Order: sequence, then structure tokens, then C-alpha cells
Amino acid sequence: MKAKRRWVWGVLAVMVMWGWSAGMCQPKAVLAAKEPYKVGAVFAITGTASFLGEPEKKTAEMIRDEINSQGGINGHPLELIIYDDESDATKSILAVKRLIKTDQVPVIIGPTQSDASLAVAPIAEAARVPLISCAASYKIVEPVAERHWVFKVAGSDKHVVGKMYDYMKAKGISKIGIMTASTGFGASGREELLRLAPEYGITVLADERYGPKDTDLTAQLTKMREAKVEAIVNWSVGPTQVLAVTGWRDLKMENIPLFQSHGFGSRKNLELAGAAAEGVLLPLARVNVGPLLPDSHPQKKVIMAYTEAYEKKYKEPVSSFGGHAWDALHLAVAALKAVGPDSAKIRDFLENTKGFVGQHGIFNFSPQDHNGLSKDDLEMVVVKNGDWALAPW
Repeated sequence: MKAKRRWVWGVLAVMVMWGWSAGMCQPKAVLAAKEPYKVGAVFAITGTASFLGEPEKKTAEMIRDEINSQGGINGHPLELIIYDDESDATKSILAVKRLIKTDQVPVIIGPTQSDASLAVAPIAEAARVPLISCAASYKIVEPVAERHWVFKVAGSDKHVVGKMYDYMKAKGISKIGIMTASTGFGASGREELLRLAPEYGITVLADERYGPKDTDLTAQLTKMREAKVEAIVNWSVGPTQVLAVTGWRDLKMENIPLFQSHGFGSRKNLELAGAAAEGVLLPLARVNVGPLLPDSHPQKKVIMAYTEAYEKKYKEPVSSFGGHAWDALHLAVAALKAVGPDSAKIRDFLENTKGFVGQHGIFNFSPQDHNGLSKDDLEMVVVKNGDWALAPW
């Protein structure tokens, strides 16, 4: 019996020693594992806006993997919790509430669309959780007094309209027609097109609207021609922006330049429109034209690094929309690195961020500006040979 007990204790001793030795051989990162830092995300991964939300999801996941492969954020793994709102503002509300109440994230990036971002902004405000929207409408962050906890990384409608009108003035265009979708994005763009027109010496001769699910824009385009406009501006996302292009071409209206909003900034739209898109003009973030920038441009390095990594990983071109996720997540990570997972401190950090070099510009936030961009962060682009090219001024 005593011999058996001695044998058992001997085995236990060996096991303890082996366990201790194995522990000593474990990487320090495993031994000293820290609690993950959470970031919530809501993207339109499926549904009508999936061509916007899918590259956002892919970009965010790629960045998460890059950060974690490099040791995380101050040693804390980055935990990215992504929900698909299916291009539905109501589902976006549910997703944001879940991220706040159940997942208890200290910061949220997204949603993808303006309608959804406008719907969830009050929720973020009430919960005092910073939200970095990936959508465009200026109303997402204005008035700032009512959007204390909300930021956005997409250029605002006023910046896009300003860049577009600058270009029109340079080309001697002063009489235009506008076509806008009856969505939050379309309505916001229409307001800015009308509001800023007098400031730039532009007269709007025709103002047509249509539903986001319309399948024919011939009537609206015909009214543009009847009004004898010198240029047409279409403002929408999804299938209607391609319909505007194909309808314009089918009606042989190429003598009237067609401008699109920045919502057209995906090469998938060029594929869908095909040759009909040749000559279409629009203001775009520089992420879309990285190879065309001079090497001295302060954004080129980060744009090309993202472009090369994304295209190598996913075998598809980058777009403005993936760039939105790049900017939003990197801003969130910079805040977490500086102040930790404290929502109030993250908000304050974001509001005081200056000189952040991103895909959509060089961001300079302030208590008066929760977008941090200007029209100078955009390039006028023209569709040439099925791709983007810098438009000659």
C-alpha cells in the first residue's frame, strides 16, 4: 500500500513539474492574455445596398486580422462584432441596440447607409456610445449640438456638391437639371444641390424625383432635355444610378454631361453600366484613384497599402465604401489605443483628432465639425475606358 502511494505521489510530482515546464515554455502573450477590446459594426452586408456593405465588412475583418497578428491594441486583442442590417433601417436599429445593451461595446462603426445612420443616431446619443457612421448625409452629424456622440467618415453632401459645382463653373456650365431618389441620401443631396446653387451661380431648371425601386427613368431624363439643361446631376445609390446612366445613353443625350453623386463610386457600377458609363463625371474620394496620385501626396502611402492588401486578399478592386470602413475602424482603434474602452474618453478623443490621414482625406475633427473633411479632399473623376480617370479641368 505504501509503495502504491509513493508511486502515485511520484506521478503527481512529475505531472506538476511537466505542467510548470510547459507553462514556462508558453509565449508571454498567452500567459499574459488581456481582455479583448470590442468594436461593434453594422453594415448592409445583404439586401439592396450589399455592394456597399460587403466591402465594408471585408475591409473591417482584414484590419482586425492585421491588428491581432501584430499583437492587438496595447496587447489587447481586437474583437470585432459585426451585424448585418440587410439594408433595412429598422434592422439597423435593432443591431445597434444589441451592440449597446447585450455586447456592451464602447464604440460602433457604421451603419452603411444614410437612412440607417439617421435612424440610429438618436440611439447612440441616448446611450452615450460614440458612433462613427460610414454614410454620407450631412444630417448624420448636424447640428453637432444634437450629434454630440456621432461622427462620420464619408464626405458630406455639401462637399460633393461644392466640388461638382466648382468643376461646372470651370467648364462654363450654369443651367442644370437634378434627379434625386426619394431616400434619405437622395433627399439630403437634393437639399444641398438646391441650397448651394445660387452661391456658385448655378440655376436649377429641372428638379425631378423618383422612387428607389423605379425601373425606368426615361420620363425624368426626357424632362431634362425638354428643359434645355446644360448638365444633369443624378443623386442615388443602388440600381437607379445605373438606370440613369443607361437611360441617358439610350436617349442619346451624351451632349448633355451626366454627373453622378459619390454614391456611384464602385467599379461594380462601371461593370453594370458597361460602355454606357463612358464620360460620366463625379467627385470621388482619393481611395478610388490611388495609383493616379503623385508619390508626394500625403494620402498615397496609406491608400496604396490598403489597395494592395485588399486586392491581394479578396481579388477585387477597392471602393469608396470599403474605404469608409478603413477610416472608421482605424479611428476607433486609435481611440482605444490612446484612452482604452471608455466611451466618453473615446468620444472626446475623436472630437479632438487632427491630421488623421485616411482613405477619404485628412481628417480634422472639432467640437463644431464631426466629419472633419472638406471639398478639397475630393477629386473630380471621369469614367474613361471602363475605369476611373482624373477629369481634366
